[in-house]
Amino acid sequence: MTAVIIEDESLIARELQIKLEDVAPDISIIAVLHSLKTAKKWFMENKEPDIIFADIQLSDGISFELFEQHKISAPVIFTTAYDEYAIRAFKVNGIDYLLKPVDTDELQAAVDKFRQSRQPGDNSLQIESLLQLIRNPTAQQNTYKEKILVKSRQSLIPVPTKDIACFVRENLNYCFTFSGDKYILDFTTLDEIMELLDPNIFYRANRQCIVHIDAIERVQLHDNLKLTLFLRAPQIMQQDVSREKQAAFKKWFDR
Repeated sequence: MTAVIIEDESLIARELQIKLEDVAPDISIIAVLHSLKTAKKWFMENKEPDIIFADIQLSDGISFELFEQHKISAPVIFTTAYDEYAIRAFKVNGIDYLLKPVDTDELQAAVDKFRQSRQPGDNSLQIESLLQLIRNPTAQQNTYKEKILVKSRQSLIPVPTKDIACFVRENLNYCFTFSGDKYILDFTTLDEIMELLDPNIFYRANRQCIVHIDAIERVQLHDNLKLTLFLRAPQIMQQDVSREKQAAFKKWFDR
């Protein structure tokens, strides 16, 4: 079987290629395309692969434009740094996606899903659903929580998410507000919390922390390409972003 990778970050593309070689040695990567322009040209001149691995937000546009211009029947597994409204839509519609940095087990599961449901052409309606959401983003504006219930003594009180600087996993899950208050959360994992938050505002820095974009005072780059986020007072703290996620974080933070 053949595959094409559409990814504008060379390091991330190479890491994905290495992981694919491990989990699916029978899949041959025939092209790695680093921009939307290059991808459009490639699909005009070449036969479709059996499967496509595509980043969504490329340096010169979004990869959905490729599917608007070309009638592509090959199934697509999207790889992205953002758990955005459109991502939720195609997960419901049965097209898989992987959040960066790509986890090997999740990649294996996505490839297995592709093998089990390999029916070329069946994903056209799902792709169209995504494109409709891209054209009409207001349809999903209200899916994120504006308030979250937190524990305060023997009560539960609502705290606006816009007032929360970060969520932290210690022995329990906590949130810190911009005013310096600390609350216990009635959630089992940070994954559950992230599902409720607007990914344009909140970022999963690591396994222990989700940060609000306005809580980041400065970012330090280390020689090993790891990043350290310095959060503003009054909840002064530092949170590391791994080398594998630094490119995705920069793209999220700079847009």
